[in-house]
Amino acid sequence: MRCFIAIELSHEIKSALRSIQDEFKKCGADVRWVHPDNMHLTLKFMGSAGEEDTQKIISLMTDACKKYPAFTLTLKGIGIFPNEKSPRVLWVGAEEDGTLKGLQKNIENDMAAIGFEKEDRKFTAHLTLGRFRSLTSKETLLQQLKLHKNDIFGAINVKSLSLIKSELHSSGSRYTSLAEVLLGPN
Repeated sequence: MRCFIAIELSHEIKSALRSIQDEFKKCGADVRWVHPDNMHLTLKFMGSAGEEDTQKIISLMTDACKKYPAFTLTLKGIGIFPNEKSPRVLWVGAEEDGTLKGLQKNIENDMAAIGFEKEDRKFTAHLTLGRFRSLTSKETLLQQLKLHKNDIFGAINVKSLSLIKSELHSSGSRYTSLAEVLLGPN
């Protein structure tokens, strides 16, 4: 099964992100929009994991989460990966006090210790709004994006991490939470 570790979002945050997506959709850009119900902030994508791996992952998540208190993320700003000339991902940024980066690094190292490949790219906390399929109407969307590049979409009080199973279907990915692990020494 395919799985990843992520922070799940509140309905209020998903609603705010849906509103900005609706505004961007009017630009007519060729973007495959992420359904708001499927939005999350991924800390580690493991890819394929066996049933026996699941218990190891949950155990390591639990150990890592005990080391970090609950924290707040502010969802702020909109941007594009890798750049405006060759856009692939439209994202909303996440600002925090450093707790998330430490937690993510801990998770990354722990998962590498049990055989999951380390990510080459530097971790950048973000939520994916959509993925560009082509450059159709790219300029119109970029102009609209500039109007919202510093918008604030709300704050998340992060109290837990989730291990999520991802199933690919013709209608898109379906996510199922396999475990939720609380932050702090519970």
